[in-house]
Amino acid sequence: MSDKTVLIANGQGFWGDSLLGPKRLVEEGPLDYLTLDYLAEVTMSIMQKQRLRNPEAGYATDFVSMLKEILPTCQQKGIKVIANAGGVNPQGCLKAIKAVVKELGLTGIKIGIVEGDDILDQIPELIKSGEAFNNLDTGESVDKILDRLSSANVYIGAKPIADALDQGADIVVTGRATDPSVVLAPLIHEFGWSMDDYDRLAAGTVMGHILECGAQCTGGNYCDWKSVPDFARIGYPIVEVKEDGTFTVTKHDNTGGLVNIDTVTSQLLYELGDPKGYLGPDCQTDFTTIQLAQDGENRVKVWGIKGSAPTPTYKVSMSYENGYKIVGQLTYTGPDAVAKAELAAQILFDRVALYGTPIPEEDRFVEIFGTNVCYKGIVKQSEEPAEVLLRVGAKSADKNLLNLLGREVAPLITSGPVGVTGFAAGRPRPTEIVGYWPALIDKTKVTTTVTVEEV
Repeated sequence: MSDKTVLIANGQGFWGDSLLGPKRLVEEGPLDYLTLDYLAEVTMSIMQKQRLRNPEAGYATDFVSMLKEILPTCQQKGIKVIANAGGVNPQGCLKAIKAVVKELGLTGIKIGIVEGDDILDQIPELIKSGEAFNNLDTGESVDKILDRLSSANVYIGAKPIADALDQGADIVVTGRATDPSVVLAPLIHEFGWSMDDYDRLAAGTVMGHILECGAQCTGGNYCDWKSVPDFARIGYPIVEVKEDGTFTVTKHDNTGGLVNIDTVTSQLLYELGDPKGYLGPDCQTDFTTIQLAQDGENRVKVWGIKGSAPTPTYKVSMSYENGYKIVGQLTYTGPDAVAKAELAAQILFDRVALYGTPIPEEDRFVEIFGTNVCYKGIVKQSEEPAEVLLRVGAKSADKNLLNLLGREVAPLITSGPVGVTGFAAGRPRPTEIVGYWPALIDKTKVTTTVTVEEV
């Protein structure tokens, strides 16, 4: 067994994360791989809405603009980049990356693209072959939404990403790969881990789970936030990995943030179901076997992780057209601010009903911030607030009905309760609701492809 250590960092925890994360990771210290995690279920929905409007869209545009900033340094230092930035349009993302490489005047950069996660066009034939695509949460039949289906993407694993690296790719872009896969893949490539070495695959999965939310494991979103130094310059996480799967979570020297057992544990518990059976496409991971120890300042050693064979199915993220929504907001101030906001919301819905079609109670949305909305029933309101923010809206299959509601928000300023402000954003407009439908598919029905091109 070699003494080689591989350094992997994650510079984006979601689409919209700070661009300072990847920029400082590649500039301020040693690194072998920079991973970037852009996709969540809601993000896939946003990207699908964008692609519906523009066939060239549907990928993480932040990734392309960020590459423009870091690619020269990555090429100079030999840092490889792996990202699930392809979203619902990996080919569009590839085209944009090529344009950036040419704009920068760089040569000799190999770009790998992993496809096969998008199975939307195959759904009818897959159903005929016996795939049910029943909703994992509710058990409902896919027939309920089949005529409104707008995307279907499989959560693919690490192997095709590793294959792209084996073919010399400097940048690898995927669609809907699992979050840990982008971290596990370079380890399969670097160390030659077998796809049935489940303990090591589980270790790589845990690494990916720790890194996937970026600075959330280095002090961000941490309960003991007062102990975290220099949030403005928070260091994004790095793992130093050995061939046997043991690793250390850390960050670059002279950066802000904090890495200790508690910050790492907080992230380990994030979005965790059964701790003994964390399911992934490459293996199942037993989180109860994870061992942690502080290994110096801002260093946590992790070892002892056990894994087992994966299930015979992939998870599928499906989205469908689910009507429209609209949300407007106003601020109410002064005495009786809460009562005035409550009255304003009721006036709004009553006026919409005067047009002839009332909005059902279950389709209405009313929140009055300043009244412990986020902690209702948990934190007691200490006193009557002197100002509140009213967010009011509705959902409906009838876009025209929602437009009526949007038109009636502004009139509340002069024909509703006193003490109102905060309408500078203008009239709200209806937007599409993209529904989420989780399902399973037999792994034998999914074929991934890997293409590597040199620019």
